[in-house]
Amino acid sequence: MSVSTAAIDPSVCAPLPVLGQDVTVPLVTGGEVTYAALDYAASAPALQRVWDDVAAYAPYYGSVHRGAGYLSQLSTDLFENSRRTVAEFLGCRAEDQVVFTRSTTDSLNLLAAAIPANCQVFVYETEHHASLLPWRDAQVTYLNAPRTPGQAVETLERALADRDPYGPALVCVTGASNVTGELWPVKELAAAAHAHGARIVLDAAQLAPHHPVDIAELDVDWVAFSGHKLYAPFGSGVLAGRADWLQAAEPYLAGGGASRKVARRADGGVDVDWHTTAARHEAGSPNVIGVYSIASACKALTEAGFDSLVAREQELVSRVRAGLAEVPEVQVLSLFGDDAPRVGVISFVVRGWNSSHFAAALSAEYGIGVRDGLFCAHPLVRTLLGSDPQDPGECGAPEAEPGERSLNAIRVSFGAGTPDEHIDRFLRAVTELVREGAQWKYRTEDGRCVPDRGAAAQV
Repeated sequence: MSVSTAAIDPSVCAPLPVLGQDVTVPLVTGGEVTYAALDYAASAPALQRVWDDVAAYAPYYGSVHRGAGYLSQLSTDLFENSRRTVAEFLGCRAEDQVVFTRSTTDSLNLLAAAIPANCQVFVYETEHHASLLPWRDAQVTYLNAPRTPGQAVETLERALADRDPYGPALVCVTGASNVTGELWPVKELAAAAHAHGARIVLDAAQLAPHHPVDIAELDVDWVAFSGHKLYAPFGSGVLAGRADWLQAAEPYLAGGGASRKVARRADGGVDVDWHTTAARHEAGSPNVIGVYSIASACKALTEAGFDSLVAREQELVSRVRAGLAEVPEVQVLSLFGDDAPRVGVISFVVRGWNSSHFAAALSAEYGIGVRDGLFCAHPLVRTLLGSDPQDPGECGAPEAEPGERSLNAIRVSFGAGTPDEHIDRFLRAVTELVREGAQWKYRTEDGRCVPDRGAAAQV
């Protein structure tokens, strides 16, 4: 998969309007500044379009599928139309199903519950925990971190060649790393999987907000992603793809909506006839607002023109990488090297700084929100930092004091709603903190590095 900016002028694509653009936050050094949200990889701000669509629908909210009233009928149409919108956004095949979930994590756990008995699962150690951990009832092979896209394909091919050729198998891979932002060779990995009789699921949590995802073109069997990373933070997600394993599996949740018919038996038991459609795994009252917000975001990104959005983001990626390269103390983390295509997710460490301390100073002194930690991808970050697997360090809970080395990194991430000023401020802040140091003293409190509010706290 490659990203192209040919024949596109990034200046013609302005940032998309998002909520929170005018929010101001206090600085520990005094005064206020407009908040620079540069933590898109965790949760992207809601698109204004999404918020407006949800607000317009909210007075008409009703239960779906079984209500006879007008609002229920309207809500049902909106819910099912949203399913069709998502299917179109993902380039689903005619026979594919779109199942609505809570998140990428929920989607992959649903698929893990639906895989056939004795299924072999192949997953790289570089995955987010949402992809790394759900396969508890399967025979799992964890693949070492590759250092080139070609090595990723070769590693998978060797592992698949050694598997039981007669049993079911599944490959789980990310589309874009939540740590390095690097794009993975999804189409080539899908071809390798299918050549060896395996299926493949794509974790598109970090890919879908930044780059078009086409199930048919990539030839993957399933795609999973989250609304809250796609500018629709209302607690919904998607699992889309082949229906057969999902139809054959027991419902993910047992309850109303998943069942077509329930009857008592003569012996006192209960017989259940489960749906074979996506409803089989959507028991309970669905999150209509969350589903509609995803559909709204899909429409907004499509109508804005993904080519232009990708081009502008690539220009921002280039600026951030060039700016960080001018600071020798900064080490950008990468698996595939400087020339690898990537989305707007960049992680780094700063020599002489505890990563939590650096992130805290960005927030308290510059009004910039980034993330520090292991990003729920502990094996990958440890590999990138060259640390022992048993070294301490937790996702979002650094143990080192300010100034001490920590087994953590700093992640800056951005997307369709990021203004140029936020990138400029971030690069200026990194340079000033490295050259001049923090203007304030910091301490560890409840596992987080925070400004010391004492009267003599200033440096």
